[in-house]
Amino acid sequence: MRRHPDSRHAGPMPAVRGDWSTIKSLLPYLWDFRGRVALALGCLFVAKLANVGVPLVLKEIVDALDQASAPLALPVVLLIGYGLLRLSSTLFAELRDIVFAKVAQRSIRNVALKTFRHLHSLSLRFHLERQTGGVSRDVERGTRGIESLLRFAIFSIVPTLFEMALVGAILIKKYNIWFAVITLGALVVYITLTIVITEWRTHFRRAMNELDSKANTRAIDSLLNYETVKYFNNEDFETRRYDESLQRWEKAAVKSQTSLGLLNVTQALLIASAVTALMVLAADGVVSGAMSVGDLVLVNVLLIQLYIPLNFLGVLYREIKQSLADMEKMFRLLAENKEVDDRPGARPLLLGGAAIRLDHVDFHYDPNRQILFGVSFEVPAGHKVAVVGTSGAGKSTLARLLFRFYDVSGGRILIDGQDIRDVTQASLRRAIGIVPQDTVLFNDTIGYNIAYGRPDATAEEIIAAARSAHIYDFVQSLPDQFETMVGERGLKLSGGERQRVAIARTLLKDPAILIFDEATSALDSHTEKIIQAELERIAEDRTTLVIAHRLSTVINADQILVMEAGRIVERGSHRELLARGEVYARMWALQQEEEAKQATEPPVPGRLAAV
Repeated sequence: MRRHPDSRHAGPMPAVRGDWSTIKSLLPYLWDFRGRVALALGCLFVAKLANVGVPLVLKEIVDALDQASAPLALPVVLLIGYGLLRLSSTLFAELRDIVFAKVAQRSIRNVALKTFRHLHSLSLRFHLERQTGGVSRDVERGTRGIESLLRFAIFSIVPTLFEMALVGAILIKKYNIWFAVITLGALVVYITLTIVITEWRTHFRRAMNELDSKANTRAIDSLLNYETVKYFNNEDFETRRYDESLQRWEKAAVKSQTSLGLLNVTQALLIASAVTALMVLAADGVVSGAMSVGDLVLVNVLLIQLYIPLNFLGVLYREIKQSLADMEKMFRLLAENKEVDDRPGARPLLLGGAAIRLDHVDFHYDPNRQILFGVSFEVPAGHKVAVVGTSGAGKSTLARLLFRFYDVSGGRILIDGQDIRDVTQASLRRAIGIVPQDTVLFNDTIGYNIAYGRPDATAEEIIAAARSAHIYDFVQSLPDQFETMVGERGLKLSGGERQRVAIARTLLKDPAILIFDEATSALDSHTEKIIQAELERIAEDRTTLVIAHRLSTVINADQILVMEAGRIVERGSHRELLARGEVYARMWALQQEEEAKQATEPPVPGRLAAV
């Protein structure tokens, strides 16, 4: 049989990050494209120079045309220059977008990919506590915020300030000091007001994000539990809960929008006052003869060109603050510490016979609630050991520890003499296959879900796995056969069908170690006997750990461990434990009595049949 040769509690999420921390988190992604960023900025500065040059040439054209004796060639040359500057302004702006497009989209892709990979690297504890809807919305908003931040920060802040400096320099050089005083004074007041009011508004945006995530979490949680909602006739209750979240989001959104209106009015009032004052000065200069008509046109066009980026600066700052608020949670996810990680220098697991040994293992999810107490046992290579006990005894926790979803709190777990904390998680999990009690499938085809055990498997291998799991005939009876969609979480299939897909998936993986965690719990008695015989066959010569509640499924195990309250209270073969007449014997007698009672009782009307 084929064997694969290489087969810290997470702390609370960090407090609200500073804006600079978020920006610094993004810089490494841009550094990979520093050449493109520099070229794009160069194109942008050329576009801004051309943009400021347009009104200067326009002044000369107006003054030239205002002179009756002006030679015809001069305005023609200036008009051509005017057209070229207009073209250059647009051309280099478009070149900037062309050069930078790959930078923005690749950065978004890399951050999203890193976040996705990081979420998969976090411990099971994090995923048991997370809210799927909120996390997905945080990542969605965060990646969208990256694009906005890149576009606004890199291509707007510095170039806008550069254009403002050019305009100010022209006004100071060509006209009296009051033009520069009014212009620069308006800039300072405008920027100050924008920053102050936007900072005040930011907490509204953050509240909107929080409430939006909560509303989305409630909606997704309700839809995932569609059947439960229907069972208890709670559609109206779920709608009210969702609306409660939406109402709170609506209030925060209204505050955000009205405060935005206040900011816009303040900005418009300031700009209108400054423009009016400058135009009065320019008109007075023309009347007094100190300025030409071309100068009036120059001041007017410069103010228009200044007004547009100045007005945009307000929008820009708001967008950047909103983008940073949107990105904040995503980068907080990236800052979430891994509870379980490969140690430095961890090596691949080297498999021999795949013998398992637990050596005085203690474990707790929470320090105040210990689950396992000094658990020790061995599963020799190629043997089968079963673990039985009541619910909550800690049986399934053993499987999670073997997969290293958690690290032990005390003691150690060894495979072929290697502490599993010293080997890579990838090689460890490659060596273990599990058929869990609660099988959840991807919302894809039956073929895809079976092939998930080994994505590079051939069609023939997938069919062979389906035959071994006794699901092939069922699949062939379906109109779309292996292309049949299983629905969200596999709910289009019955519990037994999902379980057989899970068995086929594990068979395809062909692991050295097998774990059956209540693997036949969802099957009817007839199917259970068939699948049980198949599991017995595939478990031959493999190291197998069986976690079971139904004792009849483990009577052929080489050793049976009986657990109570996180401790092993008995161990031995089926016959030895029955002869001992203690915990296992009582459990066996009770189950036999229940099975006999169920066999003689007539079916209760309305009772759901076993799936």
